Amino acid sequence: MQSWNLMEVAAPDGTRDPLVVHSGNEARAVLIVLNPGQRMGDHQVKENAWVTVLEGRVRISAGAETIEAEPGTLVRFDPDERHSLASEKGARVLLLLAPWPGEGHYRGSG
Repeated sequence: MQSWNLMEVAAPDGTRDPLVVHSGNEARAVLIVLNPGQRMGDHQVKENAWVTVLEGRVRISAGAETIEAEPGTLVRFDPDERHSLASEKGARVLLLLAPWPGEGHYRGSG
């Protein structure tokens, strides 16, 4: 068994300092802290992506749909579905990507 207290993990650089909590063939779990005013601009991933808001409020957009997500909100994106996240006052979210890596995920040459 492995465990993490995601509310105590430091990430002082916010989105520039995400913490990979776990990574294996089945999935990757990433803690992302959005500092006040930070955003993750419009992007997509090759995996199924689940975003869980742990703390704060996050504006999550995909296509023409936008929600204001609070703690306890779980949002799922299909592979290649474009989306963005932003937080006016700061937030903490857990991102799950599965399977890891998804089909077509660029792994680099190393």
